[in-house]
Amino acid sequence: MIRVDADACPAVIKDILYRAAERTRQPMTLVANRMLRTPPSKYIRAVQVPRGIDLADSHIVREMKAGELAITADIPLAADVIAKGGHALNPRGEFYTTETIQERLALRNYLDELRGTGVRTGGPEALGNADRKRFADQLDRFLAKQAKG
Repeated sequence: MIRVDADACPAVIKDILYRAAERTRQPMTLVANRMLRTPPSKYIRAVQVPRGIDLADSHIVREMKAGELAITADIPLAADVIAKGGHALNPRGEFYTTETIQERLALRNYLDELRGTGVRTGGPEALGNADRKRFADQLDRFLAKQAKG
């Protein structure tokens, strides 16, 4: 099962996910606080949660089972997924791991503190072709490994 934090997931990444779910017959659920259009498929479904801070994240964590994959750029959500024995992949093709997630959380919290004092920290660069390719490659490797084992 693939669970997608769909509110902030780039459309190009969703397109890659749609094709992968259909090709591999892998069930996928997109979770958002707004209505989503998804292609007609018995493998793809969308769940709309009420608007509110972290309600989509809470739904994903509540439904997550060990070994499943979550697609998210949200570091606290990724940490919760990993804590439940799941896998977390961000739209740039980077897997969060038990080894890296604490460092990422600390950096995120530090940047939040800076922003709270008025310091501009900037945001991430735009998603590029290399990011899309890295994401697609990581997703394919993960799904192939899941199919074998």
